[in-house]
Amino acid sequence: MVCKRAVVPMQTPILILGGILAGVFTPTEAAAVAVAYAVIVAFLILRTMTVRDLPDVLARAAMTSAVILLLVGAALAFKTVVSLSYAPQILADFILGLSENPLILLFLINLLLFVVGMFLDAGPAIIILGPILGPVFVDLGVHPVHFAIIMSVNLTVGLATPPMGLVLFVASSVSGERVETIARSILPFLAIEIVVIFLITYIPAISMTVPRLTGFVQ
Repeated sequence: MVCKRAVVPMQTPILILGGILAGVFTPTEAAAVAVAYAVIVAFLILRTMTVRDLPDVLARAAMTSAVILLLVGAALAFKTVVSLSYAPQILADFILGLSENPLILLFLINLLLFVVGMFLDAGPAIIILGPILGPVFVDLGVHPVHFAIIMSVNLTVGLATPPMGLVLFVASSVSGERVETIARSILPFLAIEIVVIFLITYIPAISMTVPRLTGFVQ
């Protein structure tokens, strides 16, 4: 009975990802659709909520959103400071000057991106480092889409690494657990993600086969 009751709520990720990937709505619109779907499920299907529960639910949602937005604001402010100090450019130039072997440079750049991801959000880091590193690796023979995937996956993993991992603080806010506790608990998963990063880096077919088969990449 419990499993049957869980079937309808578990369709939420399918609704969100399916709608985004199919081009039906944007990620922002997907959030609104997910909320509407959750309200319908809670009120009409599972009947686990009543109108009296709404003020408390909205208050907790506002608190969680406030924490996330404060973190995003802090990350953007830190991005400005880092950008003005030219620290990413200095580090990138230093690493690119260590070797001319693309394989060694990819290894070193992965280390750089992993460290940068600990302090910068993925979006600002891509905006700062993408124009610096992209042309260099394209000239070395790395496909631009392949390098973009390497960079995106690596910096996304940084969202879950201390001290500035946005996902860590969001998970802490939602669960009530300490950030340190969550960080220790996800270490095995981070180890697997690091392995995945290097597999994507040195086996291009993993990330490039589907785009090539679908005609997005030549």
